[in-house]
Amino acid sequence: MSGRISSGNANLDAILGGGMPENAINIVMGLPGSGKTILAQQIAFHNATPERPALYLSTVSEPLEKILRYGQGLDYFDEEEIGRSVFYEDLGVALEKGALTALTDRIFDLVRECRPGVIVIDSFKALHPYATDEEAFRRFLHGLSGRLSAFPATSVWVGEYGPDEMASAPEFAVADAILSLGTHRIADRESRVLQVFKLRGSRFLAGRHAYRLSSAGISVFPRLADPVDHVSYDLDEERISTGIAPLDDAIMSGYWSGASTLVAGPSGCGKTLMGLHFVFEGATRGEPVIIATFQENPSQLERIVRGFGWTLSQEGVTLMYRSPVDLYVDEWVHELLDAMERTAARRVMIDSLGDLQAAAGDEIRFREYVYSILQRASRMGTSIIMTQETPELFGSRRLSEYGISHLSDNVILLQYVQGAARIRRQMAIMKTRASAHDPRVREFEITPNGIEVVSRPPDD
Repeated sequence: MSGRISSGNANLDAILGGGMPENAINIVMGLPGSGKTILAQQIAFHNATPERPALYLSTVSEPLEKILRYGQGLDYFDEEEIGRSVFYEDLGVALEKGALTALTDRIFDLVRECRPGVIVIDSFKALHPYATDEEAFRRFLHGLSGRLSAFPATSVWVGEYGPDEMASAPEFAVADAILSLGTHRIADRESRVLQVFKLRGSRFLAGRHAYRLSSAGISVFPRLADPVDHVSYDLDEERISTGIAPLDDAIMSGYWSGASTLVAGPSGCGKTLMGLHFVFEGATRGEPVIIATFQENPSQLERIVRGFGWTLSQEGVTLMYRSPVDLYVDEWVHELLDAMERTAARRVMIDSLGDLQAAAGDEIRFREYVYSILQRASRMGTSIIMTQETPELFGSRRLSEYGISHLSDNVILLQYVQGAARIRRQMAIMKTRASAHDPRVREFEITPNGIEVVSRPPDD
């Protein structure tokens, strides 16, 4: 493979191992509405120059006027570049007059005239009916691909192909790269996914990658599944406060820096509050912190934290709220990791894993997301605290699903205890990796000062 040209999206370029193959034939496939034309125009505008313009050729699938009308609503669409570095041409007339023979001649008349660096044919699949038979189409394809390969230009063929057509349509055999845009449905959730099926002579990131369409074009979020990294790195020997003094005492002066903590328990028992204690303790010490929540919107959360004497506007506090209703987990994970790097966050709260799990849909992917976040956070020296709701109101029989408690360095269980006159709250430290801890149960209350331990643990 020779050089690469950018797709206009850095994450997609990374998936492709550096970008679209230069001076090669690239197929962008997908059903109607998947964003093929948006991506094709994004590639054209991102790489076009007056010396090496982009030539965008429409066929008979969609009128050129419609392509231009919708293209004008995209941020990268620069009208001043039309006729200077980006040229549009409707091939429908040539097709109607002389079918595929006239089409080939017209394409290369335009190539000689424009000397383009990028050539887009949209839609290529729509050319099939203009061949008298399959053999005629193969002759046309052989001639076109041969002449295009001899010219120093990157070709992008757009088509409404389904996955089953890759084995039968002859254009896939001559393509150097095949990029599929589509949707993936898990339970009641449907998300857009991008997949590379072929990249001749080059490595690429396999699997399904989430993407979104917007006025900015196509934004891609590479599938996050970090492999086990055996390269050693230094671990900070510092202990950091949980924000709750008696809990610090029980785990030998606090959590290890860069460790992950799972706080599990039934609804309303204080999981979120324990996480807030942790992050605001860091903010008070001048550490950058992130609150990543699906539970309360900013107004609701501000009212909650103000009740305990904190505020989201405190210096160093970054709030990352996302609705769990329309959540792309890949997008969210990349946003969180970017925020951690951008702010140099020392403490991060994720509230809650249950919302993340529901959005992931797939238990394997969910575990991969959490594993990747925790591994990257550890290497950055960032401490993570996560909340997980347990189904049982009294007496939890399990802490978390899919082995998340095994991935966590520390596990704290909050639970209700039914007394004679009232329901009491208790906390128990179930696990502290590479550290001793006091396993005895402690009763606590939620007061205007937050979580307060109200009784010493019994000796037994």
